[in-house]
Amino acid sequence: MKTKSFLELADARLVAQAAEAEALKHQWAVTIAIVDDGGNLLWLQRLDGAAAISAHIAPAKAHAAALGRRETKGYEDMINGGRTAFLSAPAVSGLLEGGVPIIKDGHVIGAVGVSGVKASEDAQVAKAGILALGFES
Repeated sequence: MKTKSFLELADARLVAQAAEAEALKHQWAVTIAIVDDGGNLLWLQRLDGAAAISAHIAPAKAHAAALGRRETKGYEDMINGGRTAFLSAPAVSGLLEGGVPIIKDGHVIGAVGVSGVKASEDAQVAKAGILALGFES
């Protein structure tokens, strides 16, 4: 039997603080969502000025990144490349750049989803949060 790491509330706080700092540094009004490896919401933080819809999009991005075990940019690229049938995949939405899995020892232990600015900037905020754990995204 294998042993697997998992995110604790303290980890989610650390990720959220680092992601928030990255967003504030650039004056980006975003929502930050952090989920466990099953895509279940652990943390949701909507910064002042973030659009209301971002509170729905960020968790969806995090959920897709956790379940798919990869960055959501890959899904967006695939769909934009013509594989629109993937839009009908069950149980996933948030197939836009800005969802990044948290990987420790080769296992996805959660994900961060960010929404509110340009897609690449959303991903930048998510990755900054993950770096606070000492992991590369």
